[in-house]
Amino acid sequence: MKIGIEAQRIFRKKKHGMDMVALELIRNLQQLDSVNQYFVFVKPDEDPDCLSETPNFKIIELGGGPYPTWEQFALPKAARKLGCDILHCTSNTGPLRSKVPLVTTLHDIIYLESISLFKKGGTGYQKLGNMYRRWVVPGVIKKSKKVITVSEFEKNRINNFFGFDDDRLVAVYNGVGKHFRPVTGKETLESIKQKYKLPGRFFFFLGNTDPKKNTPNVLRAVALFNKASDQKYKLVMLDYEETALKSTLIDIGHPELRNDIHLTGYVPNIDLPAIISQATVFLYPSLRESFGIPILEGMACGVPVITANTSSMPEVAGGAALLVNPSKPEEITAAIQRLINNDVLYAELQKKGVERARQFSWEAMTKEVLKIYESVFTSIKK
Repeated sequence: MKIGIEAQRIFRKKKHGMDMVALELIRNLQQLDSVNQYFVFVKPDEDPDCLSETPNFKIIELGGGPYPTWEQFALPKAARKLGCDILHCTSNTGPLRSKVPLVTTLHDIIYLESISLFKKGGTGYQKLGNMYRRWVVPGVIKKSKKVITVSEFEKNRINNFFGFDDDRLVAVYNGVGKHFRPVTGKETLESIKQKYKLPGRFFFFLGNTDPKKNTPNVLRAVALFNKASDQKYKLVMLDYEETALKSTLIDIGHPELRNDIHLTGYVPNIDLPAIISQATVFLYPSLRESFGIPILEGMACGVPVITANTSSMPEVAGGAALLVNPSKPEEITAAIQRLINNDVLYAELQKKGVERARQFSWEAMTKEVLKIYESVFTSIKK
């Protein structure tokens, strides 16, 4: 087989969820498959060293303008020219007029569930991206030979929305990187502490400006905790803009909380385990997730996780985290208090979390995707 993989954004320096999933897929395919030929389509950017070519993996850097024109014109043209049998689009969208059979990873359909262009919250870039997806996704899904999503919850949501009448839609769980584990080396911990100027005692929160990440309610919950407790904790947040944070704190009526928040700036994925390992609690009570890889990352590092009782998060947590109603800050606060004040529960969740995270791997995910490639190739050659 000749397989094209769309990985447009993996060379950007600040990688996020879908970028990391695509990168882990490609790296693991390089380990598992030395027979088939792969073409990895990327846009030139700052971090080309994140992926190297191997004998059967060729990296194709494509120009072609911004995301929509790159995806709709440059990508399908290159895939066809190289004779690809399959083109795997990894990040929700794909070309509407591809001559090459498509496999599409549809991580979620949040942008199809409500129109967010004029709603408060999120950046202009995020909103325009969601509108682009609303335009492209229905057509791409109709054309795709297989549609991969990341949880049974999201599979049901997608199926309810599109009404599949065949077996094209499959759920394949994401994984967690092998480097996510409890970090105990004193030198490493101290080095990371100094590098990011971490406070001595803190909760860790992977939030951003996307409304689904529930940042306002997490901030309310931490403010409630610090007001009620003699044990004051800082909140460590990554890659969050100072202006956006101050605006949110004013909106929720807690500008004083700024003194209890530590912003690290962007943190490379490789440094995350040493930060998480120093946290007391990992907060991830999103309003909506299709999977929630950070839940597993926190667990794998041996830190108790508080996540939401909605969407995919109970499925991923598997009884190894505290679940809360993410719309009720007082429930998030109460869960933090339970962990802080109950050593037995704290140790129990540490142990359960590590065990739960071991059940997910990028290698297992990649093996399932490779089977999908083979089944699609077989079907189109009949």
